[in-house]
Amino acid sequence: MINSSIWELDFYSRPVLDENQKKLWEVLICESPIDVTNTTEQLFKYTEYCPSKTVNSLWLREAIEKAIAQTGNTPKKIRFFRRQMNNMITKACEDAGIAAAPSRRTYVLEEWLKNRYQEVYPQEPGYDAKAANSTSVKYPPLNAIALPDAVRGDKTDRWAFVSLEASAFAEMPEWEISFGESFPLSVAEISPETKIPGFIVFSPRAIPLAAWMSGLEMGYLQLETGDLSKLRLETGASDSWILANLTNKQTLAEAQGFAQAKSQANNVHFLAVQSDPNSESFAGFWLLKE
Repeated sequence: MINSSIWELDFYSRPVLDENQKKLWEVLICESPIDVTNTTEQLFKYTEYCPSKTVNSLWLREAIEKAIAQTGNTPKKIRFFRRQMNNMITKACEDAGIAAAPSRRTYVLEEWLKNRYQEVYPQEPGYDAKAANSTSVKYPPLNAIALPDAVRGDKTDRWAFVSLEASAFAEMPEWEISFGESFPLSVAEISPETKIPGFIVFSPRAIPLAAWMSGLEMGYLQLETGDLSKLRLETGASDSWILANLTNKQTLAEAQGFAQAKSQANNVHFLAVQSDPNSESFAGFWLLKE
């Protein structure tokens, strides 16, 4: 049966050689935490090595089906960050009857992968330290584009940089939020007193804007400085949107303060959408991590 869970997946070669001196491939599948009450210990995880000669979408689909059999549930979608594997992962997911979502919101998967590079692969027979230290593919950032006309507000729109103590997010399940997603702050090893910076958009079109954002794979907010400084919303595997143009020294200084606070909070931050500053509910609220 399909449920509301979301999975994260990586399928790629690892720094471990088989008996023929060929790199082993591996699939990692884990559950994506979607609210602050999840703990990483509760999340489902599945891993399986794959010989290089059988790397294809059929093998991957069978691995996904094994993971489904273990849990007894089919996720509503599977997120993946590795763009060079887009075609194979998308086909395997679709053949398994699951939507595939290129995403930079694979926080648990990336921490798990980092741990395996440090703790697991070095213990494997055939470990190749040279391969482990090779650099990964880097993609150039795309130019940010304006929000669609249908959700872009008029001159009555306002925005503000704000912050909340990490401990305040314990009450997030009680907040009135129409659209959004979060994750347990333990994923980022955040202490309760850490200040989490955020950006709030106040708009009379708050609900349409938040609804549109909910259809994206929300990644993170990023400050871009230059002749035309701006705050960007990064979504999907490579999409980028202009949230705010920083047209004077004051707004740029506030944005730089946001970026500094984000760095001090292990890159955790949030984006919120409200109809006005006096509203007690959120049209949208997303906890993010770069």
